[in-house]
Amino acid sequence: MQNIFKKIWFILPLIIFIFIFGLLWRGLSLHPAQIPSPLIGQSAPDFALPTLFDEKKITTTHDLLGHVTLVNVWASWCAACTEEQATLLQLAKSESVFFYGLNYKDDIQDAKKWLRTYGNPYQIIAVDQRGTAAIDWGVYGTPETFVLDKKGVIRFKKIGPIDEASWEKDFKPLIEKLRKEIT
Repeated sequence: MQNIFKKIWFILPLIIFIFIFGLLWRGLSLHPAQIPSPLIGQSAPDFALPTLFDEKKITTTHDLLGHVTLVNVWASWCAACTEEQATLLQLAKSESVFFYGLNYKDDIQDAKKWLRTYGNPYQIIAVDQRGTAAIDWGVYGTPETFVLDKKGVIRFKKIGPIDEASWEKDFKPLIEKLRKEIT
């Protein structure tokens, strides 16, 4: 009986090591930018926010209807947002996409200065200084981009900056498909 316990105590660390190794191996295969959103397939959450360049003008969820829309959550303090800005500007010119900006927890003057420096691809920019609308949208950080169909239903979410490869692989085919849908 004691021999059995000695063998188990000898093998137990090996079993634990294999189990931990398996968990780590599984974790390395996951993609942190591919967090599934429970909002996919649902209408975009309602909001009413001031716009960046005219705080008296209020923009709402209604402004997202009638066309395929990309809602890009960004901030002037976000380094990755600066990284993706050149791509967004290029896409705004070449793809005729409706870009809606959601400025997240940012100083208004800093956001305006940032846009003057890096360019403005957005048709409308909402200001979410407290982050409450972003929380309703399930935003983890910046940048994040949502694709909405013509009815305002969220069809895709990307965490992290958009680059040419992600545009060609994830966004462009979906946008082309959504543009063809009859509302």
